[in-house]
Amino acid sequence: MHKIKKMVFVSFLALPLLAQADGIASLRKFYNETHALSANFYQVVTDRQGKKIQEVYGEMQLKRPNKFRWDYNKPYEQQIISDGKQVWLYDTELAQVSVRELSKTLGSSPAALLAGDDSLDKNFKLVNAVSKDGLDWVTTNPKDSDTGFNKISLAFKNDVLYEMDMVDSFGHQTKIVFSNLVHNPIIEAKTFLFKPPKGVDVVGE
Repeated sequence: MHKIKKMVFVSFLALPLLAQADGIASLRKFYNETHALSANFYQVVTDRQGKKIQEVYGEMQLKRPNKFRWDYNKPYEQQIISDGKQVWLYDTELAQVSVRELSKTLGSSPAALLAGDDSLDKNFKLVNAVSKDGLDWVTTNPKDSDTGFNKISLAFKNDVLYEMDMVDSFGHQTKIVFSNLVHNPIIEAKTFLFKPPKGVDVVGE
């Protein structure tokens, strides 16, 4: 489970406010117009000193409200799947599955920003941040102090989601860069269903 904690669904750096940056508008547009999404992603985690401690590649899919799937493919395989009621975390190397109630997991988490319902302003305080390299950044500060994240930031390019950065309570920074995004694709319902393979330990709360 230590690997899963590092990769938490699925944070942002707080930067000075700049008038021309309008990441908030891009986030609201994404939130209102994106009912489903699929993309490839590259994820890197660094510690408080900036040392790389994890680097993975994978694919993600989501369908509002609250259904999502993150498949980590390289260098090891893991899956995080939500069917809208429960969240399954499957580590193929450990042959172990952890399952939690979605209501105890989502809240002000990064997953809520991408796959949540209409609770954006309820769970997050939005702040525009500096535009850099053609990206409009928005910092979303979780209102729930128990979420495990101090800052969650999103970057948009021409209103298209490009990057997601997270800083957790341990000072670890997780950077996720998206590519090959497809907005509102048709995703089969079975994509978000999970059945533990035979011989796999299932750990619940």
